[in-house]
Amino acid sequence: MTTVHSAFEQTAAAHGGKPFLEFPAHRKRFTYAEARERIDEIAARYRARGYRRGHRVALQLDNRPEFPLHFLALNSLGASVVPLNPDYRAAELAYVLEHSEACALVNAQTLGDLPEPGKPGNAGECALLYTSGTTGKPKGCLLSDFYFLNVGQRYLDEGGLCAIRHGEERLITPLPFFHMNALAVSTTAMILTAGCVVQLDRFHPKTWWRDVADSGATIVHYLGVMPAILLGQPETGHEKAHQVRFGYGANANPKDHAAFEARFGFPLIEAWAMTETGGGALVAASREPRHVGTRCVGFPPAGLELAISETQELLVRQAGPDPRRGFFSGYLKDDKATEEAWRDGWFHTGDAVRRGPDGALHFVDRLKNIIRRAGENIAALEVEAAMAGHPAIAQVAVIAVPDSVRDEEVMACVVLKEERLLGRDTAISIQDWCLERLAYFKAPGHVAFLDALPTTATNKVQKAKLADFAVKAADSFDLRDRKKRTAAKSV
Repeated sequence: MTTVHSAFEQTAAAHGGKPFLEFPAHRKRFTYAEARERIDEIAARYRARGYRRGHRVALQLDNRPEFPLHFLALNSLGASVVPLNPDYRAAELAYVLEHSEACALVNAQTLGDLPEPGKPGNAGECALLYTSGTTGKPKGCLLSDFYFLNVGQRYLDEGGLCAIRHGEERLITPLPFFHMNALAVSTTAMILTAGCVVQLDRFHPKTWWRDVADSGATIVHYLGVMPAILLGQPETGHEKAHQVRFGYGANANPKDHAAFEARFGFPLIEAWAMTETGGGALVAASREPRHVGTRCVGFPPAGLELAISETQELLVRQAGPDPRRGFFSGYLKDDKATEEAWRDGWFHTGDAVRRGPDGALHFVDRLKNIIRRAGENIAALEVEAAMAGHPAIAQVAVIAVPDSVRDEEVMACVVLKEERLLGRDTAISIQDWCLERLAYFKAPGHVAFLDALPTTATNKVQKAKLADFAVKAADSFDLRDRKKRTAAKSV
């Protein structure tokens, strides 16, 4: 197996009758044999149009059957795909199309009549995935076929509580194909084990357990917000009728983790990886002790070397002669950024972590989200998690703002559930809420009320923009004089 398509072909030849893809929203199902027939037909159409190795094809499709089928068809021709968010606005789309030099854009309107390709370039990768761009313009991550096959195999090698059984698993996911989890991890792992991907169009909290139970899913892939949302839903008979063995994802709120497992009856395996690291550096809390409720992502696997810098940044590389094995191939048109990320022989993740006494890794936050106040390092993620339960808050993001005395101060940017709550009294109640749950220095010194949080096309908060919005907000309250050190309450 040298390509994702060749791995698919091998499985289809041996297990043609097994289910491969199911799309409940579209009422479409494909066995491996049926998918192979469709993929061959699509590849023939691309070939007749002149698509070949060296071409990059932008796929702007939602979670529909055509996405994986066209991906595998283009992969069979040696062409690269550039997965795009269907919700991209004109400026976002124009930037990625120009930067990637995609030869064609395939979307819902062009599926029936494929566009003529431009001239092939020198693209040699499997896919070009763009980062979310939370702090600037998105970067294009070059991902090889080996990257895809390796990250799928790394998932299979994890074992423990997330052991995957050959030919038996049904993996349900609402995550989008333009993310590495759905496109690379889920799909490749199922191809390598003759499993089935049950791809939802998106996350539907009210019908989630019905979809999970009806699909016969044995594995769930999740995002951090999903457990909290599901815990807030009323009980249904479907939530006990499922066959799920484990969930696999990242960033579940620590306060929800144990409650979720107790209510729904299966473990959530918290994992850490990045688009850039792929299977080259993937860590998962698949074995006890998992330290549920601490953002533990488990113990480093064999073959992964790591270090933690003085600033708590996680540095990773593969052991042996090829430290970049399994990682991305680099940033497109940005060798400087690639080498900066790999400076001193280590990949610099930009994530702050800590190691527990037993050696387990615990995620703290993105380094860019660490607030340095009067010598204390404060993780914005921790403060956001503490604030999430406040009854007035619909959304919240925590950022650093300059402080002439303490270097930086904590600012909470809040979208309220009701406009009538707007005012200083609510700001104080939010600060008091934090003071009851966190060390005094972590509580917000400023609370700003906004109509909405600026986000990327993938709904990640753009904190670089947020700082400008919040500082200029008309409804911003300076509560620094209320932050005072007090004796800890006895328990």
